Amino acid sequence: MGRLAGRGMGSRIGRTASRLNADPKKTVKAEGPRHASHRWYSLARWRRLRWSVLEEARFTCAWCKRIEANTSKLVADHKRAHRGDPELFWDRDNLQCLCKACHDSEKQRQERRGEGG
Repeated sequence: MGRLAGRGMGSRIGRTASRLNADPKKTVKAEGPRHASHRWYSLARWRRLRWSVLEEARFTCAWCKRIEANTSKLVADHKRAHRGDPELFWDRDNLQCLCKACHDSEKQRQERRGEGG
């Protein structure tokens, strides 16, 4: 019984309560058009395309040239940000294999600066 009332449970309840008080209009507005295209990543078509990109690259990051056996640490990255454009999203020539470290650091910095594509 003591574990249920411990600090872990209280912090979870506190976070949940704060989400309930959030303004739903702001939440929907923030997701906007990105939300619709984000669902494409859960499609079987995307999983097949991603896998073909990783295989073709021989599981090697295009930037740092690291070979990664754990495919969960690899990303099929859009060279030019698709911004919800289905043609850019599904364009095989717009994809490259990156390790998560390269994708989540330098690639994201470039996109925030408006570079890349």
